[in-house]
Amino acid sequence: MKNLFYIFIGGGLGSVLRFLISNYTQKLGNFNSFPLGTFVVNIVGCFLIGVLASYFLKVDNYLKFLLITGFCGGFTTFSAFSAENYSLWQSGNYSMLLIYIFVSVALGLLAVFLGFQVAKN
Repeated sequence: MKNLFYIFIGGGLGSVLRFLISNYTQKLGNFNSFPLGTFVVNIVGCFLIGVLASYFLKVDNYLKFLLITGFCGGFTTFSAFSAENYSLWQSGNYSMLLIYIFVSVALGLLAVFLGFQVAKN
């Protein structure tokens, strides 16, 4: 139960920081509809999960739940997606890596499209 509390706190902090960074970055200039705010958050989140996972996966304590699952998960789920892909790459499972990337992106786009269609009707 204590781990859920740490995930909850980290997720809230990560979500708020995602909102602030994304909004601030997007307002820096006109990027021809390129979603720079989300892009920056995703790349920063990937870097953070790499740094945090390299240390905290060796250590079993509450900070792993607070910072990796909670904060990075609230900051961007793209970081978890990227870390999972990195793990597949490291293990040499290249075919599963390509399948996971393609299927996740393709079905994610399809799910958003279908969600829009359902909500329109």
